[in-house]
Amino acid sequence: MTPFPPAWRLGVVQEVAPPGVLDLGPGYPGPDLQPVELIRYAYARALDEFGSAALAYGDNAGALPLREVLARRASADPANVVVTAGTSQALHLLGTTFGRPGQTVVTDRLGYDYGRAILTSCGLRLVHVPADSEGMDPAAFESALDGDIAFAYLNPTFHNPTGQVVGERRRRELLEVARRRGVLVVEDDAYAELGFAAVPPPLARLDPDGVIRLGTFSKTLGPGLRLGWLTAGPAVVQRLLGHGVFHSGGSLNHLTSLAVSVLIAQGEYDRHLERLRVHLRGRRDALLGALGDIDVTAPEGGFFLWLRFGSSHSENGLTAAAAQAGVRVAAGSRFGASGAPRVRLSYSLNRPEELAAAGRALRTTWALAERISS
Repeated sequence: MTPFPPAWRLGVVQEVAPPGVLDLGPGYPGPDLQPVELIRYAYARALDEFGSAALAYGDNAGALPLREVLARRASADPANVVVTAGTSQALHLLGTTFGRPGQTVVTDRLGYDYGRAILTSCGLRLVHVPADSEGMDPAAFESALDGDIAFAYLNPTFHNPTGQVVGERRRRELLEVARRRGVLVVEDDAYAELGFAAVPPPLARLDPDGVIRLGTFSKTLGPGLRLGWLTAGPAVVQRLLGHGVFHSGGSLNHLTSLAVSVLIAQGEYDRHLERLRVHLRGRRDALLGALGDIDVTAPEGGFFLWLRFGSSHSENGLTAAAAQAGVRVAAGSRFGASGAPRVRLSYSLNRPEELAAAGRALRTTWALAERISS
């Protein structure tokens, strides 16, 4: 059974798995979790409230109603919030504003593959730092900061792909290293609002002037909105707003910003988040339960399971066996894994019954593959 209704197979979305294939690759909410009626209401309400101003060029930093509600959520000043067209656009903006070709970005050994591709496309060189069970290793981080550094790029909350949450003590240790070496930190916080339990404070709250925090509505409302934001210190914000992309057209995604500001101000966004977390927890549990004794740590939020396998398996063998069983998975090497094979599974896209079926199919086919190879 495909998780998408027929309208999704009309060439209007980025990618759709073939009929009969259960796709555990994409990191975005399934169509049944995307609040179509809520978004329709938000746009109508924004047009009623703001009229033609909603269709004008917006303020360069972003629509003030959205910056104000985001600032309250982040305990920040609205002047330190900049609206972006999502995390991808924000990374490109940072890569071209605070980096120049040939400079280095220091990041986790394992990490978000598309984010790395964006930074590489900016001409930046990536240096990968190993982590332990608590997160990025501070001593290795400091060693990696030698040379011509643009910034560090971290994802400490519901890390993609591992789901790890870095504790507050380790966060403070990493920030102390960055402060001592005078290095700006970019915090990718795409999954921060999707926790099933409390999480440590964002890096940006621990060091507001030294950290640029990236947020997005792609994971909570829908990637088609192309809407996100960043918070940073005043000097960073002013430098970003000097970029020609703002002067040429003002606010990025102005009408959508006003629509989403309505949802947040009226409490609808938080009510939606509560429902979304319940569904995501149920989906996580359905997939985990079906995988049986495969080595995986249950994440307390986000979208992903990170599976670990021994030397009796190979990555190519695992992905090929999954495909033969009608399940798409993401190979760990996409995210920088090497050595013993790793696989990332997303539980955000499919319904619990589909995830349970996919998990059972993977458990069976991988067990069979291991028996054949041994």
